[in-house]
Amino acid sequence: MAISFDKAFGLHQQALLVRDRRAQVLSENIANADTPGYKAKDLDFQQALTNAQSRQSQPINRTHNGHFAISTAVRQEEKFRNPDQPDTGDGNSVDMHRERNVMMQNAIEYQTSLQFLNSRISGLKKAITGTGQ
Repeated sequence: MAISFDKAFGLHQQALLVRDRRAQVLSENIANADTPGYKAKDLDFQQALTNAQSRQSQPINRTHNGHFAISTAVRQEEKFRNPDQPDTGDGNSVDMHRERNVMMQNAIEYQTSLQFLNSRISGLKKAITGTGQ
């Protein structure tokens, strides 16, 4: 009987990828906190997760079977964030307090998905080897 990793891991494998991408977007915001005119962005997690799941289920079109599959997904999940603070005069909408809080929340959720996947892999390993290790 074949093991279906999609069924075993659920949506957590896509969630890790989306959370990683969100961390990149948030890091860009923090890095550009002093850049005049920079507008803070965030990732629509639900839309990104739905898109990741649909991309996984679609067959990939390649010109040759030996070519690697490369995702050409458009970053349509990225949205500009409405600022919570008044404009400081330089047009930058990054609020460092908010960015740190959102970054920490994203890191905790990433860690939670990672722990879930680790426990699933451990359970599969036990089922395959038949040991309690």
